[in-house]
Amino acid sequence: MRLATRADGSPDGELMVVSADAARWRAAGAEWPNLLAAMEHWDVAEPALRALADAEGSGWEAFEPTQARAPLPRSWQWLDGSAFSTHGDLMQVAFGLDPISSDRPLMYQGMSDRFLGPCEEARFPSEADGIDFEGEFGVIVDAVPMGVSVEQAARHIRLLVQINDWSLRAIAPIEMKTGFGWVQAKPACSMAPFAVTPDALGADWREGRVCLDLCVDWNGERFGRVAGEEMAFSFPELVAHAARTRDLVAGTVIGSGTVSNAAYAERGSACISERRAIEMIAHGAPRTPFMTDGDGVRMVAETAQGAQPFGGIDQRVKVIGAA
Repeated sequence: MRLATRADGSPDGELMVVSADAARWRAAGAEWPNLLAAMEHWDVAEPALRALADAEGSGWEAFEPTQARAPLPRSWQWLDGSAFSTHGDLMQVAFGLDPISSDRPLMYQGMSDRFLGPCEEARFPSEADGIDFEGEFGVIVDAVPMGVSVEQAARHIRLLVQINDWSLRAIAPIEMKTGFGWVQAKPACSMAPFAVTPDALGADWREGRVCLDLCVDWNGERFGRVAGEEMAFSFPELVAHAARTRDLVAGTVIGSGTVSNAAYAERGSACISERRAIEMIAHGAPRTPFMTDGDGVRMVAETAQGAQPFGGIDQRVKVIGAA
């Protein structure tokens, strides 16, 4: 099952169910006005939404990407991991950080009161801040009790999403070195239009990982085609880690961190900073600049057959005050 959210003037938008071919959508109705409400009562909402998605009859409209908001426009909590070890290793080079030796997932708590829609303009204060995209996957959970096991955590993963975790790289190392974590360096993330149930991916959801290729294009040129299956920690492990000392409220979003592969020479990257780190290793200095006003980025996760379960993120950068 695919779900989406349409802009209706409210903070949480209008929840929509999406047809199997992703060409049509229809309103979920007054009982489930938005996705956050559905997540809070998922055991009841899911079968009702599935029945509506499978039903024929009136109410269907052609899906229009420009009308879509993030499937979950805001939530109580956004926790982002760094589950791809290749990316972590390369970022240590990029930021001049000491190696982190740990058998625990890395995770920070970011901005959750707004997720940008798939076609929404991404606004930033200055090109000097080092504007960067980061392609990743995420999960949305129902209410997770504190102290769950990894096996128990897996049962709380209800929806999967595709995310662009925008970053401001000039600010990031300053905030990282304080030890207090990110605020200015991590503005609002973006989501692809469709949140999907794990069964919608079939065999491409395995071992708690989204095993799809994430295709990233920058200004119309291919930047990377990275595989999601190389996560060092699975999503159930990330959920269990987050819930070790706290309950997770329904609607919590947990991210994988930037998708990254050991074969980056062939696969490319899902963020600019990673490519710059590769250039530093190869040439002694980075060669690729960060984004500028008017730049565009497109991210689409694809199956081996070319299907796009999440739809696509297609955004342009707008620098405030730029001509």
